[in-house]
Amino acid sequence: MRVFSAVLTGMVCVSAAALAHAQSQYGRYPQNEAAQDTRGAVAQIFALGNQARAQAGVGQLSWDPALAAAALTHCRMMAAEGEISHQYRGELDLSTRAARAAAHFSVIEENVAMAPSPGRIHEAWMQSQGHRENLLSRDVDHVGIAVVYAHGEYYAVADYSAAVENLSPLQVEARVAALVSAGGVQIVPGHTLARSACANDDVQRYDEARPAWMIRWQDSDMSHLPRQLVSELGTGRFRQAAVGSCPALYNGGAFTSYRVAVLLY
Repeated sequence: MRVFSAVLTGMVCVSAAALAHAQSQYGRYPQNEAAQDTRGAVAQIFALGNQARAQAGVGQLSWDPALAAAALTHCRMMAAEGEISHQYRGELDLSTRAARAAAHFSVIEENVAMAPSPGRIHEAWMQSQGHRENLLSRDVDHVGIAVVYAHGEYYAVADYSAAVENLSPLQVEARVAALVSAGGVQIVPGHTLARSACANDDVQRYDEARPAWMIRWQDSDMSHLPRQLVSELGTGRFRQAAVGSCPALYNGGAFTSYRVAVLLY
C-alpha cells in the first residue's frame, strides 16, 4: 500500500474527446450535491491520468465506483480539515475504508492533493516521484477519484487498485475444478472433505478417503493453478480430484484473496 500527498500552486490540457470518454466511464460516480458540483473536475483528472498512462505505454485505468465512494468520503474529510492527509485521527486506513466501500483488490495506492484547479492537481502528481509512480504503475488497473471544492481550493483523492474479481465459494470451486479437470483428472462430486481439508491442517483422520496427495493455497488470482499442482497433475499418477474452498486466512484484512484445497486420488 502506497500513499502520497501533494500541494501545488500551469496549464495542463486534455482533449475534448478524452474528457467526453472519461465522463462516460465514471457514470456511476456517487450522485450527490458535492459530487455533482465537481463532476467536470473528476472527469478531467481521470482523463489526464489515462492520457499520461497512454503516453507512458501502460494500460488504461478502469473506473471503480466502490473506490470512488471511498475516495469521496475521505475527500470530504480533507475539505473539512482544510489540510490534506491520508488518515485523520479516528479514521480507518486506506485499505480498510476501500474494503468497507465494497472494493476488492490485491494492491491499493492513493494520491491526495489540493490545488487551485484540477489540471494543477494532475501536474502536482506528475511532478512528484511518488505520485507519478502511483499514477503510472503497471501494478494497478482501476481507479476511483473524488473532488471537493472548499476554501477556494480543489481537494482531490485518487485511489488506485489492482482489482480482484469478487467470487463466491462455489464460483472459486468451479474455477479451480475446471482448471484441474483440464489436467486430465475427474472431479469427484461433493465438496465436504475438500472444504474440511482447506480449513484444517490435519486430514489424517479421514482414513476412509485419505488423498494420495493434496495442496492448500491462497491467492487473489483464480485463473491459474500453483506450479506444484500443475506438476503433480502432469505425472499422470492421479485419476480423480476433489476441490474445496474455505475462508481465507488473515493476510492484511482488507485485501481480497481466496483459499482452496485440492485432493488428488
